[in-house]
Amino acid sequence: MAESAELILDGKSYSLPVIEGTEHEKAFDIGKLRDQTGYVTLDSGYKNTGATKSAITFLDGEEGILRYRGYPIEQLAEKSSFLEVAYLLIYGALPTQAELEDFSHQITKHTLVHEDVRKIFDGFPSAAHPMAILSSLICSLTAFYPESVSPDLSKEEIDLNVIRLMAKMPTIAAWTYKNNMGHPLNYPRNDLDFCSNFLYMMFSFPTEKYEIDSRIVSALNKLLILHADHEQNCSTSTVRLVGSANASLYGSVSAGINALWGPLHGGANQEVLEMLQEIQKDGGDTSKFIAKAKDKNDSFRLMGFGHRVYKNFDPRAKIIKKAADDVLAALGIDDPLLKIAQELEQAALTDQYFIERKLYPNVDFYSGIIYRAIGIPTEMFTVMFALGRLPGWIAQWKEMRENKEPIGRPRQIYTGELERDYVSIENRN
Repeated sequence: MAESAELILDGKSYSLPVIEGTEHEKAFDIGKLRDQTGYVTLDSGYKNTGATKSAITFLDGEEGILRYRGYPIEQLAEKSSFLEVAYLLIYGALPTQAELEDFSHQITKHTLVHEDVRKIFDGFPSAAHPMAILSSLICSLTAFYPESVSPDLSKEEIDLNVIRLMAKMPTIAAWTYKNNMGHPLNYPRNDLDFCSNFLYMMFSFPTEKYEIDSRIVSALNKLLILHADHEQNCSTSTVRLVGSANASLYGSVSAGINALWGPLHGGANQEVLEMLQEIQKDGGDTSKFIAKAKDKNDSFRLMGFGHRVYKNFDPRAKIIKKAADDVLAALGIDDPLLKIAQELEQAALTDQYFIERKLYPNVDFYSGIIYRAIGIPTEMFTVMFALGRLPGWIAQWKEMRENKEPIGRPRQIYTGELERDYVSIENRN
């Protein structure tokens, strides 16, 4: 007999089926609750509400576990490439050599964007935030590929939209940086791999040859892999909710970019660098700010430490810490902000106050350090996050469409005025 829970309401009993996932996560199925009882549940922020069933990512914050399609993040970061992980997330299995080569080749073929996109770029001021440009131009792809809005796309048509988005996002992302800097735009190169091509478009100048450093390419690969998906977070849920209305892949991902832009979601690594700058401006005494962080009456917070999901060490942080150490050592970076970061890191890993509260450096702490070390400005950090998260958003949109999930329509508990009569303007006090 299937397991169920009993709800007793006004002396009447209702049976709620219990759903269990493959990792033994359990949930009450309340899909028919309102029809049966007239009641809805209230869960502000959806902290305890499962909005979907998904086979993409498993996350256990208590145990510090993150797996894509069953594969531990540690193994993927060490042994895989970003495009291989993207294929895994989107299509459900690790690709064969032939499948990966074809996937990579198809992406390379579609990295150019329509020349009219450059005209749109001309309309943005150089001071425009890169995320504003990115979200706008990704959404504009629906105008360039109007057939993408059809709710009845074939598998081949969906695959083509997937390839186009994976291919054009790095080009548009790099161009947002060039626009911000007032530099000439670089076109993609078909002879380079995904990460190398992105770095070339970001940092190459017509007047000098850009040397691609394999150590930076390796670190960027890891960063993108670690950010590729993270279960039903704010931006991912946004992509699924917008997509549930049969919105195009481009429009849905654009919505996800805007959700990620919110400082409570995607701006954490930017906040880390801003905190380091604050400490430097104050004189660079990290012990002073460690003390401030411990003082419950002080409003100062150490950014990049702890995680609202992971109650133990963020598994991604262990991986990216080594990458950060490797990049700093390889490039011989002498940066006062990075020295401050290393002092804070050492304090957090050895100070009993932080150990007891499990306030370990998280992935945002280390990713900000790496991005700064390789020359990516702070305003581009969230764009980099979006570039990494892209295959996860695509996978979630695709899964939602394939499962034929209904349009999202949350309920509410109304707390406004009771019915009242209209009063003409001359009789209002």
